[in-house]
Amino acid sequence: MIKPIIRSATTADLPHCLSFDPSFETEYVWQMDSRVQDGQISVSFRAVRLPRPMKVAYPRDRRQLNAGWDACDAMLVADDNRTVVGYAALAKRGAQAAAWVQDLVVTKTVRRNGVGSALLAGVVRWAREEKLAWIMIEVQTKNYPAIQFCQKQGFTFCGFNDRFFANQDIAVFFAKAVH
Repeated sequence: MIKPIIRSATTADLPHCLSFDPSFETEYVWQMDSRVQDGQISVSFRAVRLPRPMKVAYPRDRRQLNAGWDACDAMLVADDNRTVVGYAALAKRGAQAAAWVQDLVVTKTVRRNGVGSALLAGVVRWAREEKLAWIMIEVQTKNYPAIQFCQKQGFTFCGFNDRFFANQDIAVFFAKAVH
């Protein structure tokens, strides 16, 4: 386990964050099923095992990441005392009193070592300081590792948006109350 320092990003951190490869591999995806019958719409998601592992690209390219960072309200980085190993880009959504996690990326070499959990703890602290009631996270249905991570961290599925990302992927949303 890595115990990174979570701090606000500086301008000097941004090029390093852009150098991360945010792609991932998965053996599962969340598949959406939708039915319309007798005026009733039913939508469900289920985990489906793929015939072989699939490498998935991050749904935002470098240009979109830069634009998103310019528009975000805060950006946190995880620093392991040598280098930045992860980041979270955050936006405030006033109508929902929510901290919206636009991006949460951990460099591949340290994934599954507590860096994502440490970043989320930093998000909770930031949301409290901003007097926000909720933390929301958006995830591709293909990003089964992130879906499992959200659920492990106590987030609850709260909705979806078909064709949310530029690549037309479905986004699923998870929320957690800030205590």
